[in-house]
Amino acid sequence: MYRDKTFSEKSLQQVLNDISSIAQSQPHTRRVFLADGDALYRDTDTLLEILRALYHHFPQLERVSSYALPNNLLTKTQAELLALKKAGLTLLYYGIETGNATLLKCITKGATPEKMKTGLTKALDAGMDVSATVILGLGGKHHWQEHIQQTAELVNDLALTYLSTLQLTLEGEIESEFLDKFARQGWQYTAQTDADLLQEQALLISLIAPKQAVVFRSNHASNALPLKGILPDDRDALLKQLNLAADDETKLIPKWLRGL
Repeated sequence: MYRDKTFSEKSLQQVLNDISSIAQSQPHTRRVFLADGDALYRDTDTLLEILRALYHHFPQLERVSSYALPNNLLTKTQAELLALKKAGLTLLYYGIETGNATLLKCITKGATPEKMKTGLTKALDAGMDVSATVILGLGGKHHWQEHIQQTAELVNDLALTYLSTLQLTLEGEIESEFLDKFARQGWQYTAQTDADLLQEQALLISLIAPKQAVVFRSNHASNALPLKGILPDDRDALLKQLNLAADDETKLIPKWLRGL
């Protein structure tokens, strides 16, 4: 997503001016997302000032959220995360993608399962809600089982608030690079079919046994079958939906309606 963008930080004053300006036209705002892809990289004092400004200018503000990269949570101290939560940064969006160490190297995630667990535990211990995503199809036909099994193991070691699945989509200009990275790890990649992905989803749902109930969704535009429920409470109902879809492809969203 960010291959054509150069990372840069807006000055604090520019951000504060933006907040003040937008508050004039959107005074009843209830939710704010800190853009862009790596807002949590900013130093904690700056983030705290931004949060104070947001809650000052938007009196009905209920939630501020941000993406969190693995390195963000490893770099911030526990005290910093606690301060950010207290100041109103209450929800983090985090891409787990997979719990398999080799696949993480294949996609250049820049983290190991152990480091992701360490960082996420810090955020959760700070009282933050975490919405994590997993990418179905990432292991392809040859490595889908270890992808799903080890992802479930990682998720079960945490107390996530939300868990969502997306389906892998390879755009033409990056497909060769993607395949090359698998080859460098000595792995082969062959794409999964919709039927295969339903099988992956079923295995993941059957293995999820979290420390506390987690809100589960597969409502991203890339998914062939939208699902929603609470795990583990709704496991049987979700698996029933998956079985029905496996027997009747008309229940799937047509490919031309899916997107990134």
